Amino acid sequence: MSSPLVTISDVQMRYGGAEGTLAVENLTLAVDKGEFAAVVGPSGCGKSTLMRLVTGLHIPQQGVVEVAGNRVTKPVSMVGMAFQNPTMLPWRTTLDNILLPLEVVDKHRRRLRANRADYVAKAEKLLETVGLKGFGEKYPWQLSGGMQQRASLCRALIHEPELLMLDEPFGALDSFTREELWCVIRDLHAAQGVTIVLVTHDLREAVFLADRIFVMSARPGRIVREQVVPFSRPRDLELLYQADFNDIVHELRGNIADARKAA
Repeated sequence: MSSPLVTISDVQMRYGGAEGTLAVENLTLAVDKGEFAAVVGPSGCGKSTLMRLVTGLHIPQQGVVEVAGNRVTKPVSMVGMAFQNPTMLPWRTTLDNILLPLEVVDKHRRRLRANRADYVAKAEKLLETVGLKGFGEKYPWQLSGGMQQRASLCRALIHEPELLMLDEPFGALDSFTREELWCVIRDLHAAQGVTIVLVTHDLREAVFLADRIFVMSARPGRIVREQVVPFSRPRDLELLYQADFNDIVHELRGNIADARKAA
């Protein structure tokens, strides 16, 4: 691991003014460049708030958020994002949905006009990587939920972000599709070296994918435990059935149950 790409230092975030809901308090963590980090915790603990703080969608009332050494004061363009709902535009083909971020970011918009064929080739390559070769001309309604989520990952990666933020991206999928996509994101991380922060309720997902897991307290959220995942890469799905894997999952479950009781 090298120097931190993401640093959150003693952050406080309150919604709804001075008397509003205190979402996170004394929130401090660092994610190294190239690392795969996961954030877990009880419902309502501020996991999604953490995502918005890192991406610059929210600016904290107290503390500092830095990405790539720069203080976050506005939305961060070097970040790719994928959510539980893929939110594909139904009137655009899968390929055009993937290219959408390039139309929004200024530097890419100019390049897209001049070098559209190159970007289309890159999108097609990403589709092939996630197992969707040949589906670029299909519309979202012609894809299953799992296929739409694969396309959503391609859209998050098309502008070659240094940081990929995943907010419960596999939560709405059946268990078999979910495990398939764990392997897809595992392979994308290995191939591209992108830094990933995954917010999830699924502890098996966190232990299978991450290098480190941050456990948040109940609201107001802060980090109460940091778990280093000891398994070497690449990891196979057979790992899910090993005793040492499940020992970590059970221990994390106990941490979250304790955090819930303390609320």
